[in-house]
Amino acid sequence: MTVTTFEYLEISEASKLIDLALAEDLSKPGDLTSLALIDERSQGQVEVVARQPGVLAGTAVSEMVFERLDSNVEWVTEIHDGSRLQPGDVVARVLGSVRSLLTGERTALNFLTHLSGVASLTRKFVDAVSGTNATILDTRKTLPGWRILQKYAVRCGGGTNHRMGLFDGILIKDNHLADWFENSKQNSIAAAIRQSRKSTDNIVPVEVEVDTLAQLRDALNGESDVVLLDNMDIGELQQAVQMRDEESPGVQLEASGSIQLENVNEIARSGVDRISIGALTHSAVALDLAFDWKQTREAR
Repeated sequence: MTVTTFEYLEISEASKLIDLALAEDLSKPGDLTSLALIDERSQGQVEVVARQPGVLAGTAVSEMVFERLDSNVEWVTEIHDGSRLQPGDVVARVLGSVRSLLTGERTALNFLTHLSGVASLTRKFVDAVSGTNATILDTRKTLPGWRILQKYAVRCGGGTNHRMGLFDGILIKDNHLADWFENSKQNSIAAAIRQSRKSTDNIVPVEVEVDTLAQLRDALNGESDVVLLDNMDIGELQQAVQMRDEESPGVQLEASGSIQLENVNEIARSGVDRISIGALTHSAVALDLAFDWKQTREAR
């Protein structure tokens, strides 16, 4: 199990999303079906059950959904985030008003199945590079508003977070370089790296993207923390690692572009330190989890 903490930042962002989710689902009238058919005194119990193998993420968010709806609902987590799941595993037990359980069911599962899907896909990539020195990272290709939670789910799957946003790290990409070359009158990636360090007083990491070995040599002269090797084939990656080892062994190399489960192990064995994969967050399929109703009763 990957131990991951759900702290203030995650709680704050989850709270915002829960407000939005409940507002779009309930609006002002509320859950019309439950209000029409379910006696307000009816109490129930459900189990949140895994229907397929995967890795769990999002239990705290689902619990928060019911806290927001009805403080009397009791959520008991049986399996913690970061744990591997098998079909039939009981993730949590939820007890309380049947109306509240029905009203919150879909919203709670939307969070839980999506975040568990991200964690599960991440774990597949992490497992695929086991035995190598490569670390699996996410990217900024996240759903608007969901970045903090999706990156939390990546950590639950054993992955590592890249920068959170444009504010906490420099990543010089090809479009930045194109404008830099034109307006600075310097055809030098190394100079762009040094300028980036100067502009932030060297307090944030600097990474630069290259797509040729010639650009890599230029970048290594600029003392970048990380060089991203964009869409290089295995032969080029191996040459890049050799060049880095000979010329600037302190620089980390990151492979990115067209990374799939089928080729990630070979990419990792090239000797790169990091592999960043946008699909972890933008293409993860929801993990199948469901509410199994155990009992209902009328309150006395």
